[in-house]
Amino acid sequence: MNTQNLIIYKFTELYHILKELDLDLNFKITFVDNKNSLNEKVKNLHNHLIISNKNLDTGNQFVLDNLPINILKLVEKINIEFLKVHFNSQSKVKVDNYSIDLNSREMLKNNTTLKLTEKEINTIIYLSKSKIPVSIHELQDKVWSYQSDIETHTVETHIYRLRKKILNTFDDNGFIVSKKNGYQIK
Repeated sequence: MNTQNLIIYKFTELYHILKELDLDLNFKITFVDNKNSLNEKVKNLHNHLIISNKNLDTGNQFVLDNLPINILKLVEKINIEFLKVHFNSQSKVKVDNYSIDLNSREMLKNNTTLKLTEKEINTIIYLSKSKIPVSIHELQDKVWSYQSDIETHTVETHIYRLRKKILNTFDDNGFIVSKKNGYQIK
C-alpha cells in the first residue's frame, strides 16, 4: 500500500503533537501554512488527507474543530478518514475523457452526469481495458456470462442503448465504436 500523507494546514499545535508521535503512526506528516503550498503539495499525492480547523472546500479534508480530543480518538478518526479516501479513490475510474464512479454508477464529464446500470458500467470497463476490438462472443462470455453458442442479440441491444444514452447526454457519437470484429472504446 502506498504511503498515507497527512497534511496539517495552519494548525501548528496539532502538527507538533503528532510529530512527537511520528514513529508510532503509519502516515507521513507534513505541515503547510498557505494555500499555494497546499495546492503544490497535493498536486502529486494520491493518498493524502488534509487536517485543518476550518473547512477549506477541498477534497480529502478532515476538519478538526471539536477540541479538546483524546489523542487515541484522533488517530482513530484519522485512520477512518484515510479508509474513506482509499475507498473513494478505488471507486473512480477514468475512461477516455470521462470519469466513472463505480459506487454511484455514474459517468461524468464537464459537470454532466449520466446514470448507468451495472451491466453498462461492466461493459464500459471491460471495453476500456482492451486495446483491440472486443467480439460480441467475448462480451457475452465475460460481461453477460452467456455461452458463446447461444444465439442472442443482448450485447448488440445493450451497446446500442448505451451508445444512444451517451449521445443524448454528452453529444458523443464515437465513445464506443463498432468495428468489423467487435466493439472498442476509441
